[in-house]
Amino acid sequence: MSGELDKILISYQEPDFKEKLRKFLHSKAGLSHFGVRAPHIRNRRKVEEILNEVVTDEDVARYTEKFDGVKLTPEQFRVSHADLQKAREEIDTDLMRSIRQAIKNVRKYQEEIFIANKKANEHTGVKYAPIKRVGVCVPGGSAPLPSTVIMCAVPAQVAGVKEIVVVSPPRYKGSIHPVTLAVCYELKIDEVYRIGGAQAIAALAYGTQSILKVDKIVGPGNQWVQTAKQLVFGTVGIDSIAGPSEVLIIANDKANPAWVAADMLSQAEHTPGSTTVFTDSQELADKTLAELKKQVGQLSRVKETIKCLLELSIIAVFENLDSVISAANDFAPEHLEIQCGDKSRKIADRIENAGAIFIGDYSPVAVGDYWAGPSHTLPTGGSARFFSALSANDFIKSTSIIEYDRQTLAKSAADIIRLAEAEGLDAHAKSIKIRQVPI
Repeated sequence: MSGELDKILISYQEPDFKEKLRKFLHSKAGLSHFGVRAPHIRNRRKVEEILNEVVTDEDVARYTEKFDGVKLTPEQFRVSHADLQKAREEIDTDLMRSIRQAIKNVRKYQEEIFIANKKANEHTGVKYAPIKRVGVCVPGGSAPLPSTVIMCAVPAQVAGVKEIVVVSPPRYKGSIHPVTLAVCYELKIDEVYRIGGAQAIAALAYGTQSILKVDKIVGPGNQWVQTAKQLVFGTVGIDSIAGPSEVLIIANDKANPAWVAADMLSQAEHTPGSTTVFTDSQELADKTLAELKKQVGQLSRVKETIKCLLELSIIAVFENLDSVISAANDFAPEHLEIQCGDKSRKIADRIENAGAIFIGDYSPVAVGDYWAGPSHTLPTGGSARFFSALSANDFIKSTSIIEYDRQTLAKSAADIIRLAEAEGLDAHAKSIKIRQVPI
């Protein structure tokens, strides 16, 4: 079956190269959320229907049984403190040590980039305040993702968020995976619900009898979750369109094809996950494809991963690195790896659109997923053109501060009056004039 993978390799020397590349980029655009065209519109309407119908605990229970196959009463939504503690106590000691170090790494990085301590100038400035209540979506489909709790909750804690709510679908024996629960307990998150999908987004955005609404929803998820986040935006804040996972690898003849193939598979195993290589080396492309065929056969989910590679992956050979960089900026990937030897850093400097950039042979996506410090909750589906990586700065609100005294206003009065009168807003102008009369 791996012989089918030959079709994912395309080259600029083929007459229809640009069209193949265009079709691939277009097909991948629908991976993150339901957009245009009939099938997407139908699914988008289904999400709207769920959001419109979920107003009670019973509605959440009904959709949880329908989509997750788990029958829960509203009293069973919330994970008890005892269950959280039990999960923490039973976790492997070495794993817990790694989790604690990952938390420490993320906290340190987020504290370093937090902007709330910036000083203002004399008369104008900004007041920062943390968002009060935040919902974190933790996927539980093809694999449990306890790391997502770290990558979303720790930045929120750094920002000063007091109430953090975690939702995750009951896909592990009718509940949430114990490692995810253990991380919640370690972070002192006590409000955890066994619900997922669009119904969880509705519950977080609008509230039910047992779940208080939040002010912002963050976290990765599939098309249903990300579309639901889009649709409730305005009622609550959201971080970005975050998922499913994708990687673009820029590689030249200095790259190790076995490593490139391994990094492709690390995203494809998400099923779905999009994995792409842009290169100027035909030899590197051929060797990477050979390694891909070899390594995919060693995975536990061979058929699912090959299907993902065929539908959502490509290895494209370009004429030169300039063309590669231009195409990468158009692609605007979630994860961008650059494996081009001593040229890697210079290429990174030319990248304008990416959720996160991983520079060099020893910086695979997994380093960012678990360890380095930046959040792995990143914009997908080309939305890195206007969204950024989740950080502590996403959990604060900025309020403009303006404080003029009599002398400062007097210096600017004539100009303000002139601008107000130009707009025909006499009362605006008079609110300045009245203050120019000697007291």
